[in-house]
Amino acid sequence: MDPEVKNLKEAALERENVGLRRLLAQAGLEATEHEAVERLQRLMVEELHHRVKNTLASVMVIASQTLRTAETLEQGRQAIESRLMALGRAHDLLLQTNWSSASLADVIGSAIEPYDREGARRFVVQGAQIEVGSGAVLSVSMVLSELCTNAVKHGALSVAEGHVEITAAIDEGLQRFKLKWVEKDGPVVQPPTRRSFGTRLIDSIASQLQGKAQLSFEPAGLVCEIDIPVASLRALHAQ
Repeated sequence: MDPEVKNLKEAALERENVGLRRLLAQAGLEATEHEAVERLQRLMVEELHHRVKNTLASVMVIASQTLRTAETLEQGRQAIESRLMALGRAHDLLLQTNWSSASLADVIGSAIEPYDREGARRFVVQGAQIEVGSGAVLSVSMVLSELCTNAVKHGALSVAEGHVEITAAIDEGLQRFKLKWVEKDGPVVQPPTRRSFGTRLIDSIASQLQGKAQLSFEPAGLVCEIDIPVASLRALHAQ
């Protein structure tokens, strides 16, 4: 290459570098910091991609399984709408906390709010001062949404006098988290003749959190007990 041309190219490249360094300086960034920002952006995009894929997978399962077990198309539509709205409310809560954690009181409040009534105490919540990791917020929200939906259709929330008691506690010795849902003053409960998708969903979610769920269809009202390790409740990432 002609030495003069080479010198001109090197000078032009140096001017571009000077210009880039000036822009970075104006933004308050050094070149190494700029590289760190780019790496952080890549990590954020990868994390967003991962979360979107997980959410879409959840939506696909909800839609397909709901339609498979629905008795009518309208029933299926309503069930899908309810479940996707619950998923959306949980995502809103996580967004407010920057996908770190949320208090169990907020998780429960967000899940039951659409089913509460002004001036009527339909829910009694006790012992909810517990932090829930982002990995469990969606799971707990979906379980509560399923229980609420069932209570509105068949249980305590289907009549004006009915209410639900929700109790949360941690067994420090065993390091277990226990959530108990008890319906009262509703219609007489009849055990279902088959396991619904909602019941299977609750069982599946508890299993994903390395725990178990027990539903008892007592005549006085449905009782649901969730028992999972505290570590699963506080996990920052989904199982």
